Amino acid sequence: MHIDILTVLPELLESPFQHSIMKRAQEKGLLSIKVHHLRKWAVNDYGQVDDYQYGGGAGMVMMCEPLANAIEELSKERNRDDPGAAYDEIIYLTPDGEKLNQKIVNALSLKENLLLICGHYKGIDERIREHFITREISVGDYVLSGGEIAAVVLADAIGRIIPGVLNDETSALFDSFQDNLLAPPVYTRPEDFRGWKVPDVLLSGDHKKIEEWRNELSFKRTRERRPDLQND
Repeated sequence: MHIDILTVLPELLESPFQHSIMKRAQEKGLLSIKVHHLRKWAVNDYGQVDDYQYGGGAGMVMMCEPLANAIEELSKERNRDDPGAAYDEIIYLTPDGEKLNQKIVNALSLKENLLLICGHYKGIDERIREHFITREISVGDYVLSGGEIAAVVLADAIGRIIPGVLNDETSALFDSFQDNLLAPPVYTRPEDFRGWKVPDVLLSGDHKKIEEWRNELSFKRTRERRPDLQND
């Protein structure tokens, strides 16, 4: 899978993809992530990519020209024969997009090429949303300083479930939110810490009973903490 990220603050994206699972995914050749500075397509020598909004109001808006030129050039780089088919999705990270969940992540992990647009200031010119963006995603009902952190969240969630990325390929299947369930409690050594003991069933060696216990606890925890998931 290849992910391009378009941003006005590439520095914010330097560290997250150079460590841990994302680093290993790229070293294995299973995932490539390339960050692009939008100011490369600025409208003048000052690096301008934003301007005042029509109609007045506080806050700047990311301009059409830099975004359109960037999207079109990156699309040609991905597929010179058919730039319109270069990306499976061109995603704008925005608070008013559809709320990210595991179902969306699972679907996106099956794609080959994604372009993530990081909003900033008051957002991007609506005409870019109308003519270029294919999907709009929010990471939650709150506002961040920009779309960079949201892009990291999305790329990380997608990258970690690509087959072969995790050392234990089955572990992602048992994460919270797979099958709309929260993960069960987990324990490690020592068996007894300050009188707080590991449940006997986990020490029994009976894998069938352990699986039943984990399933029961997953349903119980979901009912108690996120009953809304059972309604999806």
